Amino acid sequence: MELDGLTNAVRAELPIAAETLTLDDGAFGLVIVDIVNGFATVGAGNLAPPVENAQVTKMVAESDRLARAFVANGWPVLAFLDTHVPGKPEPPYPPHCEAGTGEEELVPVLKWLDATPSVTLVRKDCINGFVGAIGGDGRNAVVDWVNAAEIENLLVVGICTDICVMDFVLTMLSARNHGLMPGCHEIFVHEEACATYDLPRSVATQIGLPETASHPQHLTHHMGLYFMAARGARITGDVVAPKPR
Repeated sequence: MELDGLTNAVRAELPIAAETLTLDDGAFGLVIVDIVNGFATVGAGNLAPPVENAQVTKMVAESDRLARAFVANGWPVLAFLDTHVPGKPEPPYPPHCEAGTGEEELVPVLKWLDATPSVTLVRKDCINGFVGAIGGDGRNAVVDWVNAAEIENLLVVGICTDICVMDFVLTMLSARNHGLMPGCHEIFVHEEACATYDLPRSVATQIGLPETASHPQHLTHHMGLYFMAARGARITGDVVAPKPR
């Protein structure tokens, strides 16, 4: 079966019910996962897109739209920045987003978040942002942020849908269910503002990688969304943001 046919078959057998989300008050918090140069700027590193990629471009633009709406309305925003220790790649991936390379910085479109006081930036050294947010004192920066801001609902965007985004969302769902964030009710994932990388099997083998390195973008993107939804996340296909107050 050709890849497009396989993707369509998986979508048919593992459907996702995407909903429209209307942001109506400050009970929402926005989490931006790893929209950094090393993942989303063309040619910026081993895991960055080698050429312009429509899914990644859409993710960046939609995440910027939502971030600006949140900041303009005074709503809480947290952004993860994948930042690894030089010389210590995270298996099975090649070196990427190492501190001091520039890959670990926000993409140009979102760089304005650096200078926005109301935005919480969290650098992480592993795939799972929830784990990466645990400090030396044992406190978790994400849990503290959610509780301090009295966030009732989270909206999550970013890259990669089936890796960093999914790991974070699944862990947050369990942390919520375990009562670590008593006021947090729903976790939404916005499909239009998520993306993952594209490495079809044929390309992987052509460049000398094993078949197991294959990662077809549209199929894995859907699989990530499906598994998050299956664990209790709510998937959105459209997010309506209010005009700035």
